[in-house]
Amino acid sequence: MIIIKDLTVKNFMSVGNITQAVRFSDSGLTLVMGNNVDLGGDGSRNGTGKTTIVNALSYAMYGNALTNIRKDNLVNKTNAKGMIVTLDFEKDGVSYRIERGRKPNIFRFLVDEKDVNSNEDSNEAQGENRQTQAVVEKLFGMSHDMFKHIVALNTYTEPFLSMRSNDQRTIIEQLLGITMLSEKAEVLKEQQKKTKDAIKEEEYRIKAVEDSNATIGKSISDLERRQRVWARKKQETLQEIENALTLLSKIDIDVELEAHKQLSEYLTRKSQIHSLDAEVLKLSSGIIREQKRLDKAKDDLKATEDHKCYACGQEIHDDAHEKILETKRAAVAESEELIKTDIVTKEEYSTALEELGELGQQPVTNYNTEKQAYEHQSQVDGLRKEHANKELEEDTYQSQIDSLNETAMHIVDWNIMNELVKTKEHQDFLYKLLTNKDSFIRKRIIEQNLSYLNSRLAYYLTKLGLPHDVQFQSDLNVEITELGRELDFDNLSRGERNRLILGLSWSFRDVFETMNTPINFLAIDELVDSGMDTNGVDAALSALKKMERDRNKNIFLISHRDELQGRVNTILHVTKENGFTTFSVDTEVSDHV
Repeated sequence: MIIIKDLTVKNFMSVGNITQAVRFSDSGLTLVMGNNVDLGGDGSRNGTGKTTIVNALSYAMYGNALTNIRKDNLVNKTNAKGMIVTLDFEKDGVSYRIERGRKPNIFRFLVDEKDVNSNEDSNEAQGENRQTQAVVEKLFGMSHDMFKHIVALNTYTEPFLSMRSNDQRTIIEQLLGITMLSEKAEVLKEQQKKTKDAIKEEEYRIKAVEDSNATIGKSISDLERRQRVWARKKQETLQEIENALTLLSKIDIDVELEAHKQLSEYLTRKSQIHSLDAEVLKLSSGIIREQKRLDKAKDDLKATEDHKCYACGQEIHDDAHEKILETKRAAVAESEELIKTDIVTKEEYSTALEELGELGQQPVTNYNTEKQAYEHQSQVDGLRKEHANKELEEDTYQSQIDSLNETAMHIVDWNIMNELVKTKEHQDFLYKLLTNKDSFIRKRIIEQNLSYLNSRLAYYLTKLGLPHDVQFQSDLNVEITELGRELDFDNLSRGERNRLILGLSWSFRDVFETMNTPINFLAIDELVDSGMDTNGVDAALSALKKMERDRNKNIFLISHRDELQGRVNTILHVTKENGFTTFSVDTEVSDHV
């Protein structure tokens, strides 16, 4: 249960520097009467500040007056600063206090005397804190518009049935708990956003894993490609070594060495034969040349021996001639000796050639040199060692590939994503269920609560003596009929309208308290005064008396009617003097119904 306990007001509207207090916690019917001394008193009821009480209560709870007054105009015009309103209330055994003011801006919220929020220096607009305000409104369980229709009824508040249909629907949906669906939908919407964000984060995570795996996979593919190249080259090298060993194994080294010996001998003989052939050829050529010179020398000698002058043909015999003959005879002898020597030498070379015999076929060897042949075994041993080393050569790529596969590659876990998708689908379904006007949940809530609302409305309208039948339809529209004739709200008289306003308000309150929590306070500002006849006033007072008696309500009845003073439990006097309003309380127990 919500118990509105105490309200204090300072520099609020017509209340000045002297703090005024109002107590709400006691049950009973309280008449709020005004006396404007500044207007002469003695029945001057207007402009005293009676409505200041409900405006202050509204301001404390919601940061706005009940009536349409700008916030700055709520500050007392004379003092122009230091406005402060304090409200103490209790809910389910927990004590709360709201302190709200302007110039300076103040908004404090205390829970069991612990300051939850203080923002005197806040940059929040108009000194408000939206989060804290939301907490406060959640505690009361009603919006400001709902407050106007079930807690503080005022003649300046637009009647429910005069409101636009959309505004009516908003209030009735709040009342029936349909707005709760919207609130839950808003909560669910936030959850949907979180789920979507989580899905995005999971998508990023999965993509990061996949990208990482792709990079690692590329590295693995590159390593595998290099591994294949290495393996192929290794095999090719081994095959080349094996081929070389196979070839070397076909060589008989003893035969090879013998062949090299024969080749050496062959080359030596070949060189000798070539040299002798050259010498024989040279001697033959020399003999031929020398024979030509000999023949010429002989001819010259014969001609000289004839002793005839070459010019005249006469024989010549003198010393000079003899000397010439000697010279020519010596030349002939020298040529003959030289030819004889060359013939002998030629015959010796020819004999040597015959002794050397035929050169024959050149021996064939596998190695170019005998040294290479002698290195055959070491070459074989070297190739075998190279083959063994090549076979033992380890694959360095496989360990890298295995390491990347085992430690670097990550399994893409879709479980979280699948769960998030399921959650989102479920949330989407619930959100549609909560927001769709044709959903069975909405219809069920309306069916359950609308009948109760209509029954309470019928009860109060009967109590108030209103003969009309007023029913909320399933589409939440209101139907007013009298003797089967459908009427509009404006068809009713002022007194009838006020009775209907009261009946609607009390019905709303019953539904609210059934679905939420009871609240101890009710204010009715001049609605009983406006156009209601004596029977209507009596009926209203009777209903209010029963309400405060059966439900322990503290009901404030703001009125100009002096005749009501003897019919209430308590009178709260609101006096305006010298421009400032003060509150005082008289208590009188009434026996009136």
